[in-house]
Amino acid sequence: MIDRRSFLTTGFAATALAAHRRAFGQADDDSTTSLGLAHTQEKGDVRNLRITDLKTFLVDAGNDENYVYVKIYTNQGITGLGEGTLSAKGSAVVAAIMEHKRYLLGKDPGEIERLWQAMFRGPRYRGGPVLMSALSAVEIALWDILGQAVGLPIWRLLGGKARDKVRLYCHEGFLERISHRKKRRLKSLEEELELWVRKKEEGWTCIKGGFFPVESQAVDFRKSIREGVEHLAAVRDAVGPDFDIIAELHGKANPLAAIEFCNRIEEFNPLWVEEATQLESEVVEEARQLRQQTRVPLATGERLTSRYDFVPLCNERLVDVIMPDIVHCGGILEMKKIATLAECFRVDVSPHNPQSEVSTLASLHVCMCTPNCTLLEIGSGQDPFWNDLFHGGYFRYEKGYAFAPERPGLGIDLDESVAAKYPYQEKDFGVHHFPDGSVTDR
Repeated sequence: MIDRRSFLTTGFAATALAAHRRAFGQADDDSTTSLGLAHTQEKGDVRNLRITDLKTFLVDAGNDENYVYVKIYTNQGITGLGEGTLSAKGSAVVAAIMEHKRYLLGKDPGEIERLWQAMFRGPRYRGGPVLMSALSAVEIALWDILGQAVGLPIWRLLGGKARDKVRLYCHEGFLERISHRKKRRLKSLEEELELWVRKKEEGWTCIKGGFFPVESQAVDFRKSIREGVEHLAAVRDAVGPDFDIIAELHGKANPLAAIEFCNRIEEFNPLWVEEATQLESEVVEEARQLRQQTRVPLATGERLTSRYDFVPLCNERLVDVIMPDIVHCGGILEMKKIATLAECFRVDVSPHNPQSEVSTLASLHVCMCTPNCTLLEIGSGQDPFWNDLFHGGYFRYEKGYAFAPERPGLGIDLDESVAAKYPYQEKDFGVHHFPDGSVTDR
């Protein structure tokens, strides 16, 4: 038996020996063997990888989402897996992914930076959530191919470990399984508080909760603030002073409501308030207003789709934590670049990650090798469905920490037969309204 590294080393040595003999006019006595080794070297050399096909998969997640995957195939039998899931836009992302096929066929999948730049800049119209999610899916798959080709996990190709393990946080929104891929929602505050305490006892050190309740047909900011503050006070009392709580507002509040909420919860010491309002690049003035009138830590960024969008948030320190999503911001290397930008201003990075195990592993690879990627959201790895979909999965964590993936590339592969059992389903998207019927943010 021979492993890939020995296989490639043997091929390189044979080629070098043949070149040496030719240079000094020496005959190759065993020409048949040399030709065989040269052919083997050419077939196994990562420099001879070429893209031969792309295929997309839309998988019903069993909730309000469809997951978007791409597989990239090569002439050496190596396939790369990527994800581009985008809420309520799955079929649009699939179409955008396939627009890249005619460019990528025949290309070297190891030239990730050049291919990314061409796909981003070449079509002239660029950016936005659909196009960047498609580009992210392809980019993640290219890294998966390269890692498998050289026999190393992606984080080793990006500089090696910055830490021994990655701290995780989970959500408090569900309690127990009813059936395959479906769970029962919490029915009462008491039941929820029991879950927070249970998670703490299991070793988790941080949980994110929704603390700005909004009813879609009757948005009432005054009620949302009051109930949210009372809710957070109860959770803090249950878990004690040292447990980290993330307060999620999901961009539902307007600036005045967000300011009042943030100021009223300061005494409960949240780790941060996430998306207190629509703190995105197109409303930087709103972010400045909130930063000037509050003192709690702030985080945002899950809806931003380019490194350029994060510049004002970081260089003015309008937030304390940015939250790029690896399947929307351009992929693995782009997230690494965004984190480097943030590091210049001592802003931490906590990747947004509510998608599948592909997104989780891609984010984990970046967190392992990036000093200021300090906390990772976990949206997968807690459901046996992923074990079926990904040939058993490969996301290992315990007591609120994830360990470095050691399989080559991304570390998992999609079971196409399982994916076929859960085809795309059209899903209604939620809309929030004020009592007068006018639409508000979601």
